[in-house]
Amino acid sequence: MTGRRRWSTEEILDTAAELLRTSDAESFSVRKLAAALGTDSSSLYRHFRNKTELLRAVADRILLAAMDDYRPEGDWKQRVTATALRLREAFGQHPQLAAIWGRYASGGTGSRLVMEEILQALRAAGLPDAQIPSRYHRIVILLAALIAADAGIDTLTPVEYEQGMEQFRVAVLGADPDRYPALAHFAREIRPLGVDRRAAFEEILAAHLAQIEAAIP
Repeated sequence: MTGRRRWSTEEILDTAAELLRTSDAESFSVRKLAAALGTDSSSLYRHFRNKTELLRAVADRILLAAMDDYRPEGDWKQRVTATALRLREAFGQHPQLAAIWGRYASGGTGSRLVMEEILQALRAAGLPDAQIPSRYHRIVILLAALIAADAGIDTLTPVEYEQGMEQFRVAVLGADPDRYPALAHFAREIRPLGVDRRAAFEEILAAHLAQIEAAIP
């Protein structure tokens, strides 16, 4: 009798990432993953204790891919920006995993590489050591929020996106000037959330880094 195939950790994570391309963390389950692999859930629990640990491992692989072949270049702001753009690009290819990263913090190799580079960059900026952990924390919160917002738009179907655009036009261009005078005044200049996201991402990050720079002794 042929024994059941044993899947490697990497094969399990590959399949999990593929399933998460078309579903979110709530609908994803170890049972569904086991079915996709043609095995039972108990065999997967030899690799991961629970669903949360599995999701953390999948998200960490995105961080690891983002930092692959990375070499620090430029000043501290350029280093933080380069790291941030790598994360944005990596999660842009796996938008369903962006929210998972923000929700299920990873402690794997990919996470350590990101943490190390941002912490080293902040040290290179000349910040006192006492300030670096809190500055690091705020940078990561900002990046997680911006990347998750990007991903939320990227996961929309073309039909859903067009419906959202239509609702935006009705809400903004059709605003009653008596009730919403400021909105009516700026209506033709207000842009939908999904427009020009890369420039907005870089501008918001640059403004935050400028704030840090102003606090350097």
